[in-house]
Amino acid sequence: MKKILLYTISALLISGCGIYNKYKPVEEVSSNLYGEQFANDDTTSFAQVNWREIFKDPILQKHIDSVLVNNPDMQAAYLKSEQARAALMTARLSYLPSFAFAPTGTIGTVEFSNTLYTYNLPLSATWELDIFGKIRNKKMAAKAAYMQSKEYIQAVRTQLISTTANVYYTLLMLDAQYEIVCKTETIWKESVEATRALKDAGYVNETALAQTEANYFSVVAGKLDLQEQINKTENTLSLLLFNTPSHIERGKLSEQDFTEEFKLGIPLLLLSNRPDVKMAELSLAQAFYATNSARAAFYPSISLQGVLGWTNSANGVALDPLTMIGSAIGSLTMPLFNRGANIAQLKIAKAQQEEAKLTFTKTLLSAGKEVNEALTKYQTAHNKAELYKQQIESLSSAAESTALLMKYGSTNYLEVLVAQQTLLQAQLNQVANRLAEIQGLVTLYNALGGGRE
Repeated sequence: MKKILLYTISALLISGCGIYNKYKPVEEVSSNLYGEQFANDDTTSFAQVNWREIFKDPILQKHIDSVLVNNPDMQAAYLKSEQARAALMTARLSYLPSFAFAPTGTIGTVEFSNTLYTYNLPLSATWELDIFGKIRNKKMAAKAAYMQSKEYIQAVRTQLISTTANVYYTLLMLDAQYEIVCKTETIWKESVEATRALKDAGYVNETALAQTEANYFSVVAGKLDLQEQINKTENTLSLLLFNTPSHIERGKLSEQDFTEEFKLGIPLLLLSNRPDVKMAELSLAQAFYATNSARAAFYPSISLQGVLGWTNSANGVALDPLTMIGSAIGSLTMPLFNRGANIAQLKIAKAQQEEAKLTFTKTLLSAGKEVNEALTKYQTAHNKAELYKQQIESLSSAAESTALLMKYGSTNYLEVLVAQQTLLQAQLNQVANRLAEIQGLVTLYNALGGGRE
């Protein structure tokens, strides 16, 4: 009988070796993850540069520092990580025996004779042997969940840095557009006065004056719209700073300086840099260990129990005070009638593992797409910058020429209006394109997983 039991346990141990498998991180990524036009094999990455070296504006740096400390999303991420760390600690403690102290005492008499006092002071211990990996797989899953919570902190950090930078630069862009509109307003006001003088002198008619005034009012209305947008953007940044709506200290768009040389790094670095990709892979690891746990449910549970303590009574017989008692027992619990349920749970775990694998692959591909689009956006805006500069130079010359020609009667007011409107729109577009260029750089930094501590 002993030999049969020994052979049975040995066979179970050998067959259970497969549930000890350790998750192997992904180590192969397509070299064309960023797209064929951006494929490279450089081991460095733009994302590995400290964010202070990218966003050099000292005022912006101060705002980002404040956001990372005060923003509630960041604080909530730290709290979630603490919860995951506590769960991991609980899983680790499962390796240790559990102790219980359950003292009891009784008072009794027989036919109103002498009163009998009995007591038991037992300390019991229970310890499950992790032969088939049930506890180990739960601990590894809890560890993956904790690591995922750390990556969530990084995801929130990266997103807050990028969002704060984008809102700040949007505010600078609106300031620059507001300055252009204010200058244009002054010019149009002078045009209205000049046109009124020309009308009084008989050089233009009432229609020309009315059209000039209408365009002036349009510029003033546009100025008010910009004021509203500036207010909304300030409020957005105030919310990020966890403040009430207030004026935001800031620099100027023309003073911003960025490096024009950066490297993407090999796609494999995306696995170690982007927190959402790491989170997706850690979810895959959790699903892997959940599948192992489902397999372990088919094997028996082996536990040891022991009791040690003192008593003054045993089976109704009075003993000396503080008589020591002790016992030990081993138990093996083998699942017999729930095999169907275990099979179902294993199928569910396998399906969830495949789903996690698909999610990880999708997250990785989405990351590559974001890098491609961010870099394309940056390069497109960067290439358009010189074109806008040349366009504005030409339009400025045209606006000056038509204004002079109108003054001396060689052209009509419509040509002047068109020239000035086109110049204003080109100037606003140039500022918006500068923001697009900066946002492309910010998005690229975020897409590559920048902002790590």
